[in-house]
Amino acid sequence: MSTTAIIILTVVLLLAVVAIVIGIQLGRRRRLQKTFGPEYDRVVADTGSRAEGEKELIERTKRHAQLELKPLSAESRTRYAAAWEEVQIRFVDNPGEAVSTADELVTRLIAERGYPTGDYDERLADLSVEHAATLEHYRAAHDISRRSRDGEAATEDLRQALVHYRALFADLLGEDPVGRTTPAPRPSAETAATTENTTEPGVARTRPDANSR
Repeated sequence: MSTTAIIILTVVLLLAVVAIVIGIQLGRRRRLQKTFGPEYDRVVADTGSRAEGEKELIERTKRHAQLELKPLSAESRTRYAAAWEEVQIRFVDNPGEAVSTADELVTRLIAERGYPTGDYDERLADLSVEHAATLEHYRAAHDISRRSRDGEAATEDLRQALVHYRALFADLLGEDPVGRTTPAPRPSAETAATTENTTEPGVARTRPDANSR
């Protein structure tokens, strides 16, 4: 075989290898983007590098594969749905306490599904593999809950927190708890606030009593 032929063959083989490598990378990228959705872009932005971001997401996938996750029994789903109904009712008279209880309820549900709950950031990473679609809801709710403990959250913020918590709660539960429970009742005449329907079903919003105007 002539030297020219050898060079041409080598170049062709190198191009083929490069094409295979690029194809593998693109395939992996598409799988990660499909699995993590918006979380893919967030992690890439946080790490400052697509390669580092994808490395982080691959590590999350490996850790997730080692978890012993388990589905909820019908009894557990009923129990959690009832507990969520209590949170909604409590929100009418004590929004801050209701949001705090919602945070605890979501954490218990996460643990019962088999996820570690020790470190918040690791919890997010573990949840992102199967629950990336509702992860931003969890982040928003957790942030409002923290501000509530510091006395920096308004009632509307707390209402939004409950909506955000419900999104992850329903995702983990496998059904919308609001769809199978009664809405929060109107408070008694002695209370200073009444409830009204919101754009998010099942969450009550407080407003001044019409007789006090």
